[in-house]
Amino acid sequence: MTERATTGHREGVFEKAMGSIDALFVGFGAMIGFGWITLTGGWLADAGTWGAVIAFAVGGGIMMLVGLVYSELVSAMPRAGGEHNYLMRGMGPRWSLIGSWAITGGYITVILFEAVATPRTFDYLFPGLGSLLPLYSVAGFEVGLVWALVGVVAAVVVTWINYRGVKLTSLVQTFVVSFLLLVALVLVFGGIVGGDVANTEPHFAGGFAGFAVVLGAVPFLFVGFDVIPQASEEIAVPPRKIGRLLIISVVMAVAFYLVVIYVTSLALPAGDLVEFDLVTADALAAMLGADFWGRVVIAGGLAGILTSWIGFLLGASRLLWAMSVSGMIPAWFGRIHPRYKTPSNAILFIGALSVVAPFCGTAMLGWAVDGGSPMIVLAYALVALSFCLLRVKDPGMARPFRVGRGNATGMAVGVAALVLCVILFLLYIPGLTPISITLAWQSYLIFGLWMIVGVLFALRLPGGIKAGPDTEAILLSEIAARRGRSS
Repeated sequence: MTERATTGHREGVFEKAMGSIDALFVGFGAMIGFGWITLTGGWLADAGTWGAVIAFAVGGGIMMLVGLVYSELVSAMPRAGGEHNYLMRGMGPRWSLIGSWAITGGYITVILFEAVATPRTFDYLFPGLGSLLPLYSVAGFEVGLVWALVGVVAAVVVTWINYRGVKLTSLVQTFVVSFLLLVALVLVFGGIVGGDVANTEPHFAGGFAGFAVVLGAVPFLFVGFDVIPQASEEIAVPPRKIGRLLIISVVMAVAFYLVVIYVTSLALPAGDLVEFDLVTADALAAMLGADFWGRVVIAGGLAGILTSWIGFLLGASRLLWAMSVSGMIPAWFGRIHPRYKTPSNAILFIGALSVVAPFCGTAMLGWAVDGGSPMIVLAYALVALSFCLLRVKDPGMARPFRVGRGNATGMAVGVAALVLCVILFLLYIPGLTPISITLAWQSYLIFGLWMIVGVLFALRLPGGIKAGPDTEAILLSEIAARRGRSS
């Protein structure tokens, strides 16, 4: 192991270069990827306009509860790695690894999604791009070399931005999110000028099953506010304010998605929208009567790809670093770049995965969404459970941002978040309930392989270590002693 990995977590490793707006835009930007352009038509077809709106409002409400849980925990433990620290203190090393590994996998699936969404977007802007130098077919999609290389170049650029330090990362994020918000205002203007309320029919479709399908996509689309805790050591604001910024980012994302769904439904009847490839872009073009406006939305989509990609690469790399310095995964992931103060090896590892993703074709978009969602929900459920356990076992822990005025209110929020996340997770198990979602086998494979590796890492950890404020130090001591005995 490196020195850092043998001594555990240390303060002052990262550079505090992010202000309030930077942190807010990192969280909000991570939640706004490309799904709002490609998936909206499917949501409207599956659940109807108001069915989709209600599904997102309910899903957003669940994420708000989870966000409150995170807000209290990040204010109490403003340390890189977020969930890793909360679960370590509340549930112990093995559960900390399972939860941290799960949310890292969820982050990485979002990154894979964005790596494929990028060339798909360029194919819209430059028709025929995908047919240049064809290589092979994946799930009926012919992967072209030029098409794939667009994704590769994007992966290299985003990896480079994250590698060079959080100051550059937050600067790019703030600029691009500002542009994304401007595109959202243009979309609203298009709905006012060229939309027709009659197109919002049918208001409901697909019954409760259609509602469940849309609700099932929410965790994947709202994951991102928890990137703020991952980078909390790099945010130069008081811990209490970090908790507030996290909640504001969730509120902004809920509002963004609700506006996009409703405004898109105003453009054309739902049956016509399904025929479009990039639905929200084509909807604005139809409402304002010019293809130019569709390209404006596509530019916003590219901005969303970039903000989401940057945010999740930041978050996933800090989680891998945190697990590494706790002795849970190989020490190689714990290297900090001496100049840029970033977890450079972790960033390069994730960057390499994103370089490969475009060669899987557009099918990876669906596989990533469905494979990553249960990982995200599982991690959220464990964090909510840890929140409740800490309220009972460690009531005196400093909590600058405290949920509720009394302990009962906070516990109610934690229990509600836990129960709702468990229900969401059960939806991904086929046949378990009448509304269970059946995923593609590739999605189950992504979920299964990633979690099996995490379980194997967890089983290698010393057993019998109780949760508490000194758990990480005890774990590292046990690992050192075990290695000493084996040498």
